[in-house]
Amino acid sequence: MIEKNLTIEKNLTMAQQVARAVSKFQEQRTGHAPRAVTVVLSEGTLVVTLHGALTPAELALAIKPEGAMQVQEFHRKLFASSIESLREQIKRITGVDVREAAAEVETATGTVVHAFTSGTMVQVFLLSEIVPDAVWHATTTSEQE
Repeated sequence: MIEKNLTIEKNLTMAQQVARAVSKFQEQRTGHAPRAVTVVLSEGTLVVTLHGALTPAELALAIKPEGAMQVQEFHRKLFASSIESLREQIKRITGVDVREAAAEVETATGTVVHAFTSGTMVQVFLLSEIVPDAVWHATTTSEQE
């Protein structure tokens, strides 16, 4: 079974590797894995969207404005205090340093926050160099993690 998992890891694109790393990162930080992760690279900007990233308790708390602010602040602080390890993972996968990292989104009220109250989260990483398109879409043959 372990060999099968390693084979699957070897055949992932960079986008898939980043999605997997971000999903694991989110689950380790919060105990809740996102339902899905979308990764898009344009020039030197890497955008990661976590769908279903909030726990049911956070969603319930976020129904009221005061609760939404608490959830947003919690995720903002959590991201800020633990981003270095994710930056390292992204560098390992892409071979490029992460110059800047932010986890901010706009909710229906127009407030800039870390998490949508719907449970969707967007993370944006500005890379220090452009990752060639052919490299981004290629699968890897080396063992990951």
